[in-house]
Amino acid sequence: MSLASWLERIEAIHPKSIDMGLDRIRSVWTSLGLMRPASQVITVGGTNGKGSTVAFLESIARAASWRVGAYTSPHILAFNERIRIDGVPVADELIVAAFERIDAARGETQLTYFEFATLAALIIFEDAGLDLAILEVGLGGRLDATNIVDSDVSIITTVDIDHQDYLGNDREVIGFEKAGIMRAWKPVILGDRDPPSSVLERAYVIGASAIRFNCDYFIDPCDRDGYFIWREPGTELEIPKPSLAAPIQIRNAAIAIAAMRALPESPPDKAYAIGVANASVSARLQELTYKKRRLYLDVAHNPQATSSLRDWSAENVSCGRTVAVFAGLSDKDRAGVIDVLRDHVDAWHVAALDGPRADSLEHVREALASHLPADTAWHESVEAALEAAVAATAEEDRILVFGSFHTVSKALQYLT
Repeated sequence: MSLASWLERIEAIHPKSIDMGLDRIRSVWTSLGLMRPASQVITVGGTNGKGSTVAFLESIARAASWRVGAYTSPHILAFNERIRIDGVPVADELIVAAFERIDAARGETQLTYFEFATLAALIIFEDAGLDLAILEVGLGGRLDATNIVDSDVSIITTVDIDHQDYLGNDREVIGFEKAGIMRAWKPVILGDRDPPSSVLERAYVIGASAIRFNCDYFIDPCDRDGYFIWREPGTELEIPKPSLAAPIQIRNAAIAIAAMRALPESPPDKAYAIGVANASVSARLQELTYKKRRLYLDVAHNPQATSSLRDWSAENVSCGRTVAVFAGLSDKDRAGVIDVLRDHVDAWHVAALDGPRADSLEHVREALASHLPADTAWHESVEAALEAAVAATAEEDRILVFGSFHTVSKALQYLT
């Protein structure tokens, strides 16, 4: 079967799209006879910033001439984006071969789409002879499929409110779930200025070495223009500011540096500056030009992530207007997202999405109209909203497209 056919098949095998737990995937993992996916492993969890942090880790490893694999989710345009070796998405044939092995080994066990994908990544990475494997948590941490692997270093970028149906409604409960990726006596890098007590307590109970932002590693200004100082006791590194636009990316880069330095075998110091400078990732304030309009695409889909867009907008004042194209999933805090950015947007174009986690334009309007100005434009699709926004703007204006991975995916497919 082709990769497209396999993806259709694995989506239908399990009756649920999300079924958290490790028993099913661990049994198949054992049947496959899989070991560690690389000589060193970093697991990246957190509410926001995971994808960007993975990109910095990956780029630093490549600057050190390491062979590195990265597993991320979701994808934006093609499934292959989820499984990369040395920065390149792997070929269809490798994924299909991995799916065939998994299907043969699973017997009657029903695996979810994400569990299939995770096992495929682990098979491909183990066969590739990697120096480093980077695994991005899909949801939560404690019961996420990636947690079958014992990592050398774990990362919790941030803890905030998201995926409440699965993780709980406050930071302490969510923090407990994310802290499940820690391992006893191994380092965990914390990116929050004020981590939940549940995270710190878990580290203490199992003896994990908590390396905290603004306690154990720091970001300082640099006299050299376009650089910042990454610092820990006894060490200072002069690092170029990332090409990724949002101000929060400096912290994500700092998290990645701390994680790489916490590995049993860390890269040479020169790799950090090169890696941060060269890191890139799609749909994080990704700039495109369409019909002479400046578009910025971002996957921000919760209030914390949207606050990064607000900070970027405040630091980069446009000579024209800022126009938003927004579409969010029904299980997200869409009103909270809008409230964060409302004072920084001059006009709104709101669209409906399709799929099981979306709702009709009528329901979107009912849910969000009270949070938006009266002249908000409502559209049946992201594509229609894009065209309307372009038609309603001048060349000096900028258009911000955000709200979910689905929103950005549809926009990129349409624009390219």
